[in-house]
Amino acid sequence: MSCENIGISPALAAGERTLAPVKSLTFLEGVAMIVGTNIGAGVLSIAYASSKAGYLPLLFWLVLVGCVTTISMLYVAESTLRTREHLQLSGLARRYVGGFASWVMFASVCVNSIGALTAYMSGSGKLLQSLLGISPALGSLLFFIPAALVLYLGLKAIGRGEKFISIGMVAMLSALVIATLLKETTQMRNLLDGDWLFMVPVFSVVVFCFSAQYIVPEMARGFADKPAQLPKAIIVGMVTTFVLLAVVPMSVIALSGLGNISDVATISWGQALGQWAFFSANIFALCAMLTSYWGLGGSFVSNIFDKFRLGDDERPLRRFGVLMVVVLPPFALAYSGLVSFVNALYFAGVFSGVILSIMPILILRGARKHGDQVPLWQCNWITHPLLQVSIILLYLGSAVYAIASLFGYLPAGW
Repeated sequence: MSCENIGISPALAAGERTLAPVKSLTFLEGVAMIVGTNIGAGVLSIAYASSKAGYLPLLFWLVLVGCVTTISMLYVAESTLRTREHLQLSGLARRYVGGFASWVMFASVCVNSIGALTAYMSGSGKLLQSLLGISPALGSLLFFIPAALVLYLGLKAIGRGEKFISIGMVAMLSALVIATLLKETTQMRNLLDGDWLFMVPVFSVVVFCFSAQYIVPEMARGFADKPAQLPKAIIVGMVTTFVLLAVVPMSVIALSGLGNISDVATISWGQALGQWAFFSANIFALCAMLTSYWGLGGSFVSNIFDKFRLGDDERPLRRFGVLMVVVLPPFALAYSGLVSFVNALYFAGVFSGVILSIMPILILRGARKHGDQVPLWQCNWITHPLLQVSIILLYLGSAVYAIASLFGYLPAGW
């Protein structure tokens, strides 16, 4: 989908944002933030989450949810470009929808972020246990230290970290996919196995895989000096995300079959290809968790500062205090025994998906009525009411299914 086709103008009026960004992002860093945030725990879990449904239902959801999420992100992008003050999602909801909406939006950020960070703590421990033979708790601690440090350093450090690690992830993934295609035991017919009856639960995990909506306002801070690049970075980042999300489960399922997939899929993927691939696949998985941890964790920190009006998020002591609120509960939850890796993503995706299907529509409508300025770039045809209603009904239907399956009225997906 080209920028022109959805109404992106080649330029925006100069001086639209009155506040300079704390630290400017390059276009590649912006794209890497989206790819790195999306390619986290989700990419490791969707093969397992589709172990009953199969690859084709998964691919169907990847296409549909990828398009819908990109539209939602562009709604948020236009809203930020209509607003001079740099606000996070909860702040945009407060200004354009109301106080209650702001709390609902903030709750969505909390649930999604805590669910994700809990999954990363759990998953990183399992991966480092398989790589180094250490306990899962110690593995999670080793992951936690660099993850929290970069979060503390802020937006520019996150952007640079995402860029370099994302490039390495693409290189590792390319090698693994090529090796999979060349492996004599790879059976592409495995991609046709499965049962479409189980396709609905896969939807919510796929929603979680496209979780970068939360970082659009944070990216807007970094693109305040070049706002025309914001929607373009979103589209490039989301297309890249789709390719990676499609290729990883395709390779795992073709190689191992639906019946031999672990919940952190790169473990079984690497074991099937051999020792070198075992280490490569799990290093890729750690990188994926790390970049997504930075993206969602950084957005969570910024939303707390915004929601509670704590002022400058660069103040060392204040940032450290907020950081502890963000990173310590997921570490504790990961070893509480209350949630599994995939279920943490599933229910986070259900709740946040419903909120993010409705709130960006309301925020955009409010911004078009009460915003500070009219940007040259606007969403145009993707704001058609029929499309917006379809998006809301899709996510509400998934939430109803999740509640029904929780109480045993419908089949679980894995």
